[in-house]
Amino acid sequence: METKKSFVHTIRLLHRNVGFFIVGFIAIYAFSGITLIFRDSDFLKQEKQVKIILPVTTKPTELGQALRMRDLKITETKGDVLYFQGGSFNKATGEAEYTVKELMFPFNKLTNFHKTPSRSPMHWLTLTIGISLLFMAISSFWMFKINTKQFKKGLYTALAGIILAILIIAFV
Repeated sequence: METKKSFVHTIRLLHRNVGFFIVGFIAIYAFSGITLIFRDSDFLKQEKQVKIILPVTTKPTELGQALRMRDLKITETKGDVLYFQGGSFNKATGEAEYTVKELMFPFNKLTNFHKTPSRSPMHWLTLTIGISLLFMAISSFWMFKINTKQFKKGLYTALAGIILAILIIAFV
């Protein structure tokens, strides 16, 4: 005779199985998140030369947007050539040459996975992982019986984590 499993038992099984399933994804998210912390430095980056032809009608004020470079400032102009940090743009030919620093493989792929936009088909995977992580956080409250010391300690620890997260977000 099969006994009916309780809700708590089902949540604990799901917690275990979902946890094991998403271990690889969590490792990738954690590693790519750590890598993204250093995105304003040259850590794990290599230089890449870029040559691109822009319309000759591109105005100097539109150059940063056309090259997808924030805060682009023209430092010098010699004839038809505009110079900016790391490159140049020839107004007569439309040719832009510049150097960018990009994360080396496989770190570039990992951070792209971390920063998946909603228009990408990959966003369904990252959304599923995010929901799975939320489930893991909530379902952890069913790991211990409510009246036990472990559960109360878990609640205090969770409350401390929530307060710390709010303080960090508010003041940093």
